[in-house]
Amino acid sequence: MAEEKPYRVLLFYKYVTINEPEEFARKHLAFCKSLGLKGRILIANEGLNGTLSGTLEQTQIYMDTLHQDPRFSDLVFKVDQADGHAFKKMHVRARKEIVALKLRNDIDPHELTGKHLKPKDFREAMGQEDTILIDARNNYETQIGHFRHAILPDVKTFRDLPEWIEQNLADCKDKKVLTYCTGGIRCEKFSGYLLKAGFKDVSQLDGGIVEYGKDPAVKGELYDGKCYVFDKRISVPVNRTDEDVVVGHCHHCGKTCDRIVNCANPECNKQYICCEDCEKKYHRSCSDACRTHPHNRYNMELKQQVEETAEI
Repeated sequence: MAEEKPYRVLLFYKYVTINEPEEFARKHLAFCKSLGLKGRILIANEGLNGTLSGTLEQTQIYMDTLHQDPRFSDLVFKVDQADGHAFKKMHVRARKEIVALKLRNDIDPHELTGKHLKPKDFREAMGQEDTILIDARNNYETQIGHFRHAILPDVKTFRDLPEWIEQNLADCKDKKVLTYCTGGIRCEKFSGYLLKAGFKDVSQLDGGIVEYGKDPAVKGELYDGKCYVFDKRISVPVNRTDEDVVVGHCHHCGKTCDRIVNCANPECNKQYICCEDCEKKYHRSCSDACRTHPHNRYNMELKQQVEETAEI
């Protein structure tokens, strides 16, 4: 049995009424800091959505404390082991939504949402006839991994997804629809949107890709590549079978690769796939304009290294 690592990364959400979210966020930030946790948590009147890291003791106290609150007694934490913190700071912020779909008429998952399928049932459903599988994530997430044969909407943000669906899948409303995202929170609203838009049979992956990869009954089968995560790890493995498929390609040379970097131009900061050779060749930049930008971080780092060497 593998030795337990000293840190953990928690991923969690709960749609539940939180009165005075600004005050809740202020107190919750103080609580998280008192424990030494780092991460990001969004608080809204509709609930909370968070991911954070800390030691085994710190994260256990956090989970136990939330479970003592009647509002969060059944809150499900998705837990990963880690060698250290996955975040640099601790942020807790109040927002209008805990996931920004920004519909004119918002969706309440307590009133309207798709059927939740456990990983084993979801895998079985993917093989059924007249079924379409929709990835509810952004294009920079799907570029390094996704379920086999999934529809990958070309959207930059979650709020762009409804318009993309209307423009591209309006004639699929009689088909069975399966949808999935990283941890499940986006599908809670997205599946409700699909039902409201006229799709008749909508199901979602309970627990998202993260739980699908951990479930011993499926072991991440039929998921190709890695899963993008919103912390310093950038991506985590999903498929734990013998299949080791890399679906991404270097933005510059096209070589098979799943290594994501941030463009060195701070005014761009685009996340894209780039192999190590091309990072050096193109100065970690997604375009010539970014490579020659006066504030390019890669160029500034090179300049600093040259100056330090000259001083020696």
